[in-house]
Amino acid sequence: MSGKSVTHEATPTAGRVAGDREPSVAPSRAARELGLKRAEFDIAVRLGRVRTVPDDGGGGRRVPRAEIERVRAGEGFPGTLRAAVRAVGTTEGAALMDVTKARFTRLARLGLLVPAKFYLNRYRAVVWLYLADDLRRFAADERNTPLLKGRMPEGLRDQLTEGLDLRARNWRGRHLESLLREAHDPWARAAAVASMLTADDVAQTVRDPYERSHLGRFRPALPSHGSPGSPAAEIAERLVTATGPDETGRLRAELARAVETAREHRPVPRPVLWGRSSSAEGARTSLGQSPGPGAPGGDGHGSPTVTTPAEAGHRPPPPPGRHPARRRSTHPGRGAALPYPAAHPERPARRRPPHPVAEVPGPAPRRQPAEERGRFRGLLGRLRRAGA
Repeated sequence: MSGKSVTHEATPTAGRVAGDREPSVAPSRAARELGLKRAEFDIAVRLGRVRTVPDDGGGGRRVPRAEIERVRAGEGFPGTLRAAVRAVGTTEGAALMDVTKARFTRLARLGLLVPAKFYLNRYRAVVWLYLADDLRRFAADERNTPLLKGRMPEGLRDQLTEGLDLRARNWRGRHLESLLREAHDPWARAAAVASMLTADDVAQTVRDPYERSHLGRFRPALPSHGSPGSPAAEIAERLVTATGPDETGRLRAELARAVETAREHRPVPRPVLWGRSSSAEGARTSLGQSPGPGAPGGDGHGSPTVTTPAEAGHRPPPPPGRHPARRRSTHPGRGAALPYPAAHPERPARRRPPHPVAEVPGPAPRRQPAEERGRFRGLLGRLRRAGA
């Protein structure tokens, strides 16, 4: 042997190749590889620009490696992707449209501008965010010029005076579209619609409790703010829940159609009450009834056959309080009388030996003197003789 050894050094390229072979990655890693912030990545997923798949282990959604490569291969990446997911608030949005903040807010309340996201600030005020691309397209459309310049039409001003505000409703509609886009199962699509309704509305629309429980398994996670039960969480829950009879009625009708489609595709699993069936079968057997048409001993007509105790060769137990009578043996060739077995044999109670009672010595009885006994005898004799 020459004493020389050959060693192979591990290169970081091999580690990257091994990591690239993963079929899917977590959303945080996909955002880093696409050059997006996590909030921008969430908007890209909601808009359908980045497709996700459910995790097989139940840990949320993941991004396939092939999807990341597809987005990277797009024209103008990453600038076009960042511009498409850019969200702005009221101040920046008004500057993009070259209008005042008050007019921008009025246009959003009228439902002409659809929010893409919302959050609560430290004062628990709702802050709506809008896509910059949507605002540019709205301002560039010549049909919207009367809404951007001059006096607002009278009909729209009356609606604003009455308190119309469609920002939350428009956000729910856009969010529901993204949820339906991600759902790949009929029950998941029905659960996405049910997530926008209250529990009472879902119960009135879906009467079957097993179907409602099955919808809960596919219910998507809605945006939440703050800890559960906090004022911020309650405000967010009101924003993600449908309000108004027209919106609620439309979603309930859509939920009923989605559940009907899912029911035809795959009925919900239901529990099998084996214990109750066994108990009922045992009760029929103990009463002498037939197990049923399909079970051994059934009459085949679906009606149980009841056998009286006398026909079954049994006697009713003796009434309580009476000494059991003696019966003849039913075995042939045996005429010996056999007593009924005791229904509840009782064991003789164990008696404890009585504790010895210590006698307390008392004064001895007084004996009468002999002369007193003789004196009484003489008096009695005289009285007896006088009476005679």
